[in-house]
Amino acid sequence: MNFPIFIARRIREPQQATFSATVSRVGVATIALGIAVGIVALAVLFGFKGAIYQKVFLFGSHLQVSKLSLNQSYESAPLPFHSRPYDQWQQVKGLRHRQAVAHKAGILKTPDELQGAVIKGVGLDYDWKLLSENLVEGRIIQFLDTTYANEIIISRVISKKLNLKLNDDVLMYFIQNPPRVRKLKVVGIYETNLEEFDNQLVLGDIGLVQRLNGWGPDSVGSYEYFVKDFTQLEPTAKELYAQLPSYMRLERVTDKYQPLFEWLQLLDQNTMVLLILVFFVTCFNIASVLLVMMMERTPMVGLLKTLGSPNTQIRRIFFYVGLQLALKGLVVGNLIGLGICWLQFKFHLIPLDPVNYFINTVPIEFDWISFLLLNVGILSLITVILLIPTLIISRIRPVQALMFKK
Repeated sequence: MNFPIFIARRIREPQQATFSATVSRVGVATIALGIAVGIVALAVLFGFKGAIYQKVFLFGSHLQVSKLSLNQSYESAPLPFHSRPYDQWQQVKGLRHRQAVAHKAGILKTPDELQGAVIKGVGLDYDWKLLSENLVEGRIIQFLDTTYANEIIISRVISKKLNLKLNDDVLMYFIQNPPRVRKLKVVGIYETNLEEFDNQLVLGDIGLVQRLNGWGPDSVGSYEYFVKDFTQLEPTAKELYAQLPSYMRLERVTDKYQPLFEWLQLLDQNTMVLLILVFFVTCFNIASVLLVMMMERTPMVGLLKTLGSPNTQIRRIFFYVGLQLALKGLVVGNLIGLGICWLQFKFHLIPLDPVNYFINTVPIEFDWISFLLLNVGILSLITVILLIPTLIISRIRPVQALMFKK
């Protein structure tokens, strides 16, 4: 039988209510609250970042390759459809997908309204999975073999401004020499709640842009690349850039939408400050609880010393008591935190204003590795903190302890 563990268990299971029992319950509640807050904070942070990333990557790829020029308009100079960066993209290990696109500015016109827009021409290589969760109505574009499809997907914002519904026809004017106009059919409506996209971007057939620009089917506006791991964006970009010819340039999504990514980094800092405060309060409370329990059992400490127990053995008793409190608090806190996250993930109980937060409900993402690291971090820190109050035991003299009055 392990003597320190036996005594620690008897202390944790008193036969009658004591002040230290009440304090220990407060300590368990504090630890549980701290770990629950940490889990919810991490789940919301990763969920929010994931939701924003998905919306940005819907129309802004991780990496974009275009022709090097001084052109600052939406339209870019043509690139060859088949080139080494496009055809041999799999040689860059960090890339997941690539697609060819082309942009062209125009004006959408209905009998009563006008709206400036930029049509993003896509082809058969376009990754429609990114659009699936943001496509609120309709379907994707059905491409034709012989000519381009006259179908477009517009945003909910544009559909409301122009009073357009699914299967409605709309005229799109292209300001060029000579001016062109095309009759297009609305087959889908998307919504990202990001003004930069929703106010102007329209998805269409890349063949339409090629025809308007006088390009052949072997010319595109730019190449878009998606990486397997976004945390490896920089090394993947460097590897891809090394394969580009001199007339091509590379742009990262973090540079193109720099204010948005800086804002997301600020959220990381706020969450880190919150977790540090949680760690501090949790450790301070558990140390205070252990001190109270030691002071209440000062006569027991004196008796154990009188019977020959060394200071190390007595310190181990109270260390095990604090460790048991910490483990109980972690279990309860994980159940509470994960339960709250599951309820929000399943039933979307807490709404958000999409105008300010770009999404209509608090997002949740279960990052189990981060949750595990949070638990390990708190438990490790508590383990170190518990060693501090137990050092007081060495200062307790048996004669004074046995004369201690409660």
